[in-house]
Amino acid sequence: MALRSPVASEGIPFIVLFISIAGLGTIFIESLPIINVALWILAGWCIWFFRDPDRETPKIPGGVIAPADGRVVAIEEVTAAPLSGEPARKFSIFMNVFNVHVNRSPMAGKITDLAYHQGRFVNAALDKASIENERMEILLTLENGVKLPFVQVAGLVARRIVCRSTVGDNMEPGERFGLIRFGSRVDVYLPLEAEVKMGLGDTTIAGESVIAQLEGFS
Repeated sequence: MALRSPVASEGIPFIVLFISIAGLGTIFIESLPIINVALWILAGWCIWFFRDPDRETPKIPGGVIAPADGRVVAIEEVTAAPLSGEPARKFSIFMNVFNVHVNRSPMAGKITDLAYHQGRFVNAALDKASIENERMEILLTLENGVKLPFVQVAGLVARRIVCRSTVGDNMEPGERFGLIRFGSRVDVYLPLEAEVKMGLGDTTIAGESVIAQLEGFS
């Protein structure tokens, strides 16, 4: 079995850069130990930020899995979800700079549409970030035809959304599909009849926490 990197591949150039700067600082500004310590702390934080731990995804028929680590900041009804245009209940998870930022598929299904939108970079904890910020909309169509949109939203510090998936990809629950660098949010648009399992302020673990339950699965 091939060994898997403990950090996301997209983070490796940043990690190399931060470590290189810290190493050069150690060599050329050794007379300023406080700065050197700060540089190595930043390098360590960069490694920590891009960590990509393995997760054990629960096998629950109809279970909607959290796509991101973070805190639940919004649960509200919308008249038209992105890409599907259907009424839905938006479930928003805010990721701060200390959370794991690798995103995971909430259910099994096929990606049937993608839409990238340029936008602003307001605080991702604010509700207006869902419609104003840079974002990648992803439409997951389940085996029973139910459409489950979810959206990667850039934040105040985040400046790069990474979506590894393409239209036609078949996804498994908890499968990695991308990440957002340096603080952001992910919105999941649940069918109105879904039973929400978590509340405002709760903490989610990507690939593990069950945020909702859909009926009609066995």
